[in-house]
Formats: sequence, C-alpha cells, structure tokens
Amino acid sequence: MADLIELKGIKALGTIGVLPEEQERAQPFEVDISLESDLSKSGQTDQLTDTVNYAEIVEVVVNVISGESNQLLERVAQRIADETLRIHAVDAVTITIRKLRPPVPHLVDHSAVTIRRER
Repeated sequence: MADLIELKGIKALGTIGVLPEEQERAQPFEVDISLESDLSKSGQTDQLTDTVNYAEIVEVVVNVISGESNQLLERVAQRIADETLRIHAVDAVTITIRKLRPPVPHLVDHSAVTIRRER
C-alpha cells in the first residue's frame, strides 16, 4: 500500500470549455489531488528533499489550469497527471477537477471529472 499526500480545494481560474464564452472568459475551477508515494524515508529523516514538495504540486495544478486552454475537464485532469508524474517521488496520482459554474440550463453545484494515473 502506497502512502498518500492529499491537497484539497486548490482553486484557479482558467479557460476550459467547449462553448465560445468559456474560451473567452476565465472561470473558477477547484482541484483535489492525491499523490501516492513512499513516504517512509521522509518520515525518518524529516527532510523536504526526501518527500514531495506540496508547493510544487500546487504550481503544477495552477499552471495547467490557468496557462492552457482546453475544451474538456478530462484533458485538464490528464495534463495535471502527466506533469505530476514527472516529479520523481510520485508513483501515482488521483485528480478530481470541478467546474464551479458549469453552463447547464439548471442549477448544478459543479461538474467534475476524477482520474487515476500511475507510472
């Protein structure tokens, strides 16, 4: 069983969506990310260099959401997974991305996609 690092409620503005207005105006997104990693060494050494730096993960999430323009949440989740798995200590990642204002004709709290990827 892998150890987990969880970061919940990362918020960023991005242009993600199929409709023209979604591609023209940034909207809010929220991400929860769970990283699977062996944390036994950092548990012993108490050194940041022996674990995953949370700030680096948050930067990956925010940079993908705010720095790219995509149509689907599925694509954004995959891009976050691709970038996160480049970090040496990350063995697998589970990502939930929520569109907080989905353009649907009825009241919806959010739309979301969850994926899990591993090396």
